[in-house]
Amino acid sequence: MTYCLGIITGEGLVMASDSRSNAGYDQVNLCRKMHRFVRKGERVFIILTSGSLSISQSVITLLRDDFDNGRGLAQADSLYHAARMVGDCVRKVAEIDRAALEHDGLVFNVNLLLGGQVKGEMPDLYLIYPQGNPLRATEDSPYLQIGESKYGRPILDRGVDSTTPLNEAAKYALLSFDATMRSNVTVGPPIDLLLYRRDSLDITSYRRLAESDPDLNEMHHEWERALRHAVEQLPEIRFGYAAEPEHAT
Repeated sequence: MTYCLGIITGEGLVMASDSRSNAGYDQVNLCRKMHRFVRKGERVFIILTSGSLSISQSVITLLRDDFDNGRGLAQADSLYHAARMVGDCVRKVAEIDRAALEHDGLVFNVNLLLGGQVKGEMPDLYLIYPQGNPLRATEDSPYLQIGESKYGRPILDRGVDSTTPLNEAAKYALLSFDATMRSNVTVGPPIDLLLYRRDSLDITSYRRLAESDPDLNEMHHEWERALRHAVEQLPEIRFGYAAEPEHAT
């Protein structure tokens, strides 16, 4: 299983991904799911992947080959254009692999998050589906998730909006991962965490947090302590008179 998250605010982007890849509880591997495409001062793209590892590797390999040779993402004039290029690449891999996968009862499954900025444009964030079509984050929905999303969603809904400072958004991202890892053992560290600051057109804030990382563990323990304290401070529940239960006849 996988959990990847992108948050967009007025200050920029937070992108985060776990590193656990598994084909069942007895076959768990580590694999980096964050991929960066950067030309300093010109464009920055960050892609997070979930789904079939072989499919996502094929998509990233094709995108990387084009980018390194001045094609594809190296020529995109907006994030929407870039998202369409990623979608086209997904369709290209589907043409190669889908029939063979479905012949053996397997689903063509890959989802990607694309965040970044092209010079002269605003930062943006997109989700690209297995069919290749993109979905854009909005001011009312400033984050997108792929993979095991349900456990990490409530804290984001309560705390993140388009005005959230970037450093605070990063904390919400880690708390979202903490909740997910607590409830689903198939999601796990290392966590790749990247902050992209609007108009920087470079990546200067990145960290890979291992399971034993002291900052990750401190945040986990401080959050649990603060949550318990907050519950203790809530008003007491007022109960009315408990009537005798009716007897079954």
